[in-house]
Amino acid sequence: MPCIICTTTTNLGYMKRIVILTGAGISAESGIATFRGSGGLWNNYRIEDVASPNAWRRNPRLVLAFYNQRRADAAKAQPNAAHKALCELETHYQVHVITQNVDDLHERAGTTDVWHLHGKLREARSSDYPNLIYDIGAKPINLGDVCSKGSQLRPNIVWFGEEVPAISRAASLSAAADIFVVIGTSMQVYPAASLINYVPITTPKYIIDPHIPNLPAFRNIHAMQGKASVIVPQLVQQLLDAVQKKS
Repeated sequence: MPCIICTTTTNLGYMKRIVILTGAGISAESGIATFRGSGGLWNNYRIEDVASPNAWRRNPRLVLAFYNQRRADAAKAQPNAAHKALCELETHYQVHVITQNVDDLHERAGTTDVWHLHGKLREARSSDYPNLIYDIGAKPINLGDVCSKGSQLRPNIVWFGEEVPAISRAASLSAAADIFVVIGTSMQVYPAASLINYVPITTPKYIIDPHIPNLPAFRNIHAMQGKASVIVPQLVQQLLDAVQKKS
């Protein structure tokens, strides 16, 4: 039986809610290239050539080749210690992971509630019928691959200039967080970077990254500088120890 932190007067008790926002930094240690920084993907490709609706209309073959390679690379990668540690929190907390990443390393590590803000590499969707989505695993998408209604398939990725369907749910989760954790993100990509603004001022916030981003003077921010694979397991152990002490 999981240990429940009883903070309400009901017999059911209350399991604290941890909301975790992850970015490219957590997956970089699994060998998945980041977009920014030294060696980032945007050093070799222009955003407007491979990650926008205009790019898709102009040169779909290039866009498909770009994401086919990324899909193949992600399939070879394995969850690292940070991904695996987050799963342990589910024994004593409600855990919601909001990720800017399009890989499935959180799911493969065992996290059960993951919200992908920018889509999923392992999925294809219809160009004309956005609700027609197919799990293709590591397979490539080619010109001529169509949905059940005959429209060309495209990566199920949120491109620059497109709406972020999951952002409303992510904002609601952030507003209800008892603990908020940010891992491996520069906090420069919106709307994901705005989620911390929804978190209650009194909620503890942990920022984990080798380079702590400059943030406004929010209360209850705890900066933990270092690699995710090292720092995340340490934080997870601290959070689990805190439950044990209160039980």
